Amino acid sequence: MRVDVTVLGAGIVGVCTALHLQERGADVALVDRAAPGEGASFGNAGLIERSSVIPAAFPRTAAMLARYAFNRVPSVRFDPLYLLKSTPALVSYWHNSSRLKLKSAIDAMLPLIEASIDEHDALIGPAGAEDLVRADGWIGIWRTAAKFAAVSGNLQGLKRFNLSYTVLDADELARVEPKIHTGQEGAVGGIHWHDAKTVTDPGELVKRYAELFVRRGGRLLVGDAAGLCASAGLWTVKTEELEVQARNAVIALGPQSAGLARRFGHSLPLLMKRGYHRHYRMDDAMPFHAVADQERGFVMSPMTRGLRLTTGVEFAGADAPPNPRQLKYAEAAAARLLPLGEPVEETPWIGVRPCPPDMRPIIGPASGTKGLWFNFGHAHHGLTIGPATGRLLAEMLTGKPTFADPTPYRPERF
Repeated sequence: MRVDVTVLGAGIVGVCTALHLQERGADVALVDRAAPGEGASFGNAGLIERSSVIPAAFPRTAAMLARYAFNRVPSVRFDPLYLLKSTPALVSYWHNSSRLKLKSAIDAMLPLIEASIDEHDALIGPAGAEDLVRADGWIGIWRTAAKFAAVSGNLQGLKRFNLSYTVLDADELARVEPKIHTGQEGAVGGIHWHDAKTVTDPGELVKRYAELFVRRGGRLLVGDAAGLCASAGLWTVKTEELEVQARNAVIALGPQSAGLARRFGHSLPLLMKRGYHRHYRMDDAMPFHAVADQERGFVMSPMTRGLRLTTGVEFAGADAPPNPRQLKYAEAAAARLLPLGEPVEETPWIGVRPCPPDMRPIIGPASGTKGLWFNFGHAHHGLTIGPATGRLLAEMLTGKPTFADPTPYRPERF
C-alpha cells in the first residue's frame, strides 16, 4: 500500500500527528505493534497541564541533591548504574537547568503549553470524548507552612503566563476538598489551578482520537516499527495486513524513538524517567479533583477505575526490572492525606517517559535523511502537548505556516 506518510507510534503524540497530517490533506498510515494509547499515554496522571509552564529541572542545590541521595522519597528515585551509564546526558540536563538555560526552556515550551487546551478541545468533541474530560482544574497541596508561604509569595512571578488560580488556606482547602486531611501531618494549604483539564481515562481518550482518525479515512495498522527501512526514496514497514510504503515516515515512538533513529545515523540523547501507578477503590473517600502533593511528588487522580496514584520520577533503564519501593513510599504518604482503599490491580503499572536533557521535545526533519521526521521526547507533557506538537509537525511536513517557531525543537540542536 502506498501512502503519503507513515506515522510510527500510536500514543497520544503519534495519533495526534496522524490526525493533523490527515487534516492537511495527507494520506496517512498509523502503525504500532500495540493498540492506541497502551504505553505512557495510558499511564499518566491524566492532567492536561496548561498551568505547568515551568519544565521539571534537574536539582541544582546541595540541599535538594541531598534530599534525593538516599532514594527514600516518592518524587525522585534512581538506579545508580543507570546514572553512571547516562552521565553525559545528566551533565547536560544539569547544565540546562541553570537559571538562564531554564528560562530558555520555559520560553521554548510556552507556545506548546499555551496551545494545549485549544488543540485538545478541537479533538474532544469530534472524537466523542466529552465524557472523559473535566474542566475543573487540579490542586497542588503543601504540608509545610513555610514552603507553602514561600510558594504563595512567589506567584506574582507567574503573572506573564496569564494563569487562573486560587490560593487556598487549610480551611478553604477543606471546603473545596473535604476528603483531604488538613492540619497535623496533612495539608496546610494548596493552589487550585483552574486552566488545566483532567482526563478520567487517558488511554481511552487516545483510543477515541484514533477512532476519529479511522473514521476520517486513516489507516490504523498493526506492525513493528523496528522493521522500518528506506529504499528508492520510499520508507517501507511491514504490518500484519500488508507492506506500507511512504515518501515520509514520522518516528513518534516515545522511549523507543532514539533507538530507531540511531539505526539511520541520528544520535539523540534521551533520559528515561520511569513512573508507576496503581488504582484504589475509594467508596465515598474519592477526592473531587486531581490532587498533587507538591512536597512528596505524587499525584492522586479520580479515574474511571478508581483513584490513580501516580509516582514521580525513577531514573532507570527502560527495560530494568520494576522496583516497587517508590510506589510504596507514595502509598504511605498518600495514606496520611486520605484513606486509600484496596488496590484494583495486583501488579502496579510501569511506564517510561523519554526526556531530552534540554527539556523540550524533538520535532522536525532528520537532517541529511530525506523523508524521515521526528516527534518524540515530550517528557512529562505528552498528554498535554501531544495535539500541539502533532499540529506543528504536520505543518512543517506539509509546508504550511507553523503556529509556533519550530527552531527550539529541531533535531539538529544536538
